[in-house]
This record gives sequence, structure tokens and C-alpha cells, in this order.
Amino acid sequence: MKVSDFFALFVPKDRKFFPFFVSAADNLVETAQWFRKLVTAGEDGREEFVNQIRACEKKGDQITHQIYEELNKTFITPFDRDDIHKLANSIDNVLDQIHSASQKIQRYQPRLPVDSFIAFADLILQGAFEIQNAMKELNNLRDQKEIMQACVKINEMENMADEVFDAFISRLFREEKDAVELIKQKEIISALEKATDAAEDVSDLLKSILVKTL
Repeated sequence: MKVSDFFALFVPKDRKFFPFFVSAADNLVETAQWFRKLVTAGEDGREEFVNQIRACEKKGDQITHQIYEELNKTFITPFDRDDIHKLANSIDNVLDQIHSASQKIQRYQPRLPVDSFIAFADLILQGAFEIQNAMKELNNLRDQKEIMQACVKINEMENMADEVFDAFISRLFREEKDAVELIKQKEIISALEKATDAAEDVSDLLKSILVKTL
């Protein structure tokens, strides 16, 4: 055992990070809820929801920055320092992809509603809720059941999203005769797929953290 590891056994671990992760997850859920409203809104109502998502994205950046700042000031962390950095970044990545999709909707003005966009919005919201559940349990890493259940559900969500994506792309290229509309919708659904992939990255990282705490 290294001297630093031995010393760490007698120094309380700073648990200030857990509220930040809960705040990041809460903000992610709010973002996903606004996006769900965006994909079902009429053209006149879209701007409000896009602005709300933009505000959430900025809040998410602030929370991530706070985590990084505290990480630089903290001697003993509750789990691996690199994992804290990666977890903050991975949650922020989910939010960034939702924001990206919302910006594409605002700029491209596609025909809405699109059933597959709504399906993706529902899956993303489901994933956000599971990330929120996991973050609430993160301060008790020795009791892994709830976190593992959340990870399983996130992985199931991502698999369902892949099926929705594949079916949508197949139908889009078969049925959409307007080439411009086809490009718009493909760009948006691709951003949504990246959001679900990013949620799975959060799950994978959480599982890695849990293994290290055994």
C-alpha cells in the first residue's frame, strides 16, 4: 500500500460532490421534460421550449464547472478523482445532445410532430429519471442494488432507442420524397440517438465505479 493510500484511510472523504451530482441529474430531467414538450409543440410554441432547454444547458455547464473546481480543491474524494471528472462530463454530454437536437429543430423547422421524435423524447426522459435515481443513491456506494437497477434500465432504454432509430431511418428513406425534409429529420434523429448513447455512457461509468468500490 502506498503511503498516500494508507494516510487516506484515516482522513474523512469529502462528500460535497454528491449534492452536485444530484443537481446535475435534476437539471437533466428538467431538460428532458422541456424537450418532450418541444417535439409535440406547434411552430408558434417551439421558441419558449428551446429557450428553456438553452437555460438548462447553461445551468448544467455551471454545475459541471463547480464539480471541477471542488475537485481541484479537495484532497480526499469519495471515489476516484478521474471517475468524478468523467461522471460530471458524461451527464453534461447527455444534456448537450438534447440541447443540440433542440437547436436543430429551431433552425431547420421540420414538420412536427414526428412519432419517432416523440418516442425518443420519452426514452431520453426515462433515461434521465434513471440517472437521477442513481445519483440519489451514489452517496451509498456499498449498497449497489438501486444503482445497478438504474443502470440496467438505462441500457434497456438505449437498446429500445436503437430499434426506434433503425426503424425510423429505414422508413424515412423509403417514404420521404422531400430531400430537404429527409436531411432535416435525419440530422435531428441522429442527435437524439447520441443523447441515448451518452446516457448509456453514464451507466457504463457508474458500473465501473461500483466495481472499484467492492
